[in-house]
Order: sequence, then structure tokens, then C-alpha cells
Amino acid sequence: MTRTDDEAAAPLAIIVMGVSGSGKSTLANLLARALGCPFLEGDDFHSAAAVAKMRAGHALSDADRWPWLDRLGHALGGAARTNGRAVATCSALKRRYRDRLITAAGGRVRFVLLDNDRDELLQRLEHRAAHYMPASLLDSQLDTLERPTSDEAVLALDSHHSPPELCHAAVAWLANA
Repeated sequence: MTRTDDEAAAPLAIIVMGVSGSGKSTLANLLARALGCPFLEGDDFHSAAAVAKMRAGHALSDADRWPWLDRLGHALGGAARTNGRAVATCSALKRRYRDRLITAAGGRVRFVLLDNDRDELLQRLEHRAAHYMPASLLDSQLDTLERPTSDEAVLALDSHHSPPELCHAAVAWLANA
């Protein structure tokens, strides 16, 4: 895919996606620093009721997610328009969630999927401190994940690699996005 000059100059919203424990926040922070742009932590856009539901070990329904995706997408799109680029984290597990984020952001959006195997993810979640997402919800996230298809603007990365390696790969891909 060849970009036009207008596309290259258009604001770009970048979403680092994947299940809990995949390393979204770590990569997104590095990526935002490398690109010199704002970072938005998707978890910060959940309602208090949604956080309480997850903390209690219950998966969110689509009805719980729509307002969250809209808030995050609008904020990300606004940050990208203001700063030229912005990076956010969001699980974005289903195609319709990614589509909703794209619509809410209102501009160019690219996704970076962090992928890993269940055992590694579970180990990461069990050793993560001070987060409301319990390891017991990992399987529901893995079951929900709809792998991006070739018609989506997504770079899939194996999160076994170091965060700096992942950031370098994402920056290189985004240079042509």
C-alpha cells in the first residue's frame, strides 16, 4: 500500500491491542516516547462500574464496552488531531470493537497486536501487582479475541521479544502506515 502525501500528513491514532498481560502499556509508553506524542491508557477510560465488574471476576458485556470504546476513541482522535499522532492501549478484541474505535477516533487509525501464548500471559498476570484485571478472566479474553484479518491495518508482534525490539518494529511499520 502506497501512501499519498496527504495521508502521510494526516493525524495518526495508534492503538496497541491484545489481551491482558500482553504488554500493551509497556509498548505503548515506549512507542509514544519514540514518536514524541501523547499516550492514553485505555484502562483509564473505563467506568467505575466496569472496573468493579472486572475486579469481581466478571467479563464485560458489549453493552459495558460501547461507552468505553467511544470515550477512548474520541480522546485518542482528539489527541492525534492536536499532536499529529497519539498512542493508546485497548484490548480491541473483536473486529466490531476495532471498527467502533476507528469511527470514534474519526481519522487514520493503526493497530499493533501483541500476541503471546496462554501460559506466558497467565504467568505475567499472576505476577502483576495493583491491577484490577484478575488472571481468571484471561481465558474469556482469549476466547473473545478475533484475530485481525488482512483487510485491517494491523501489525502483529510476538510479545516474547523485548519491549525495545517491539517498539523498533512498530516504529518501522508505522513509518509506512
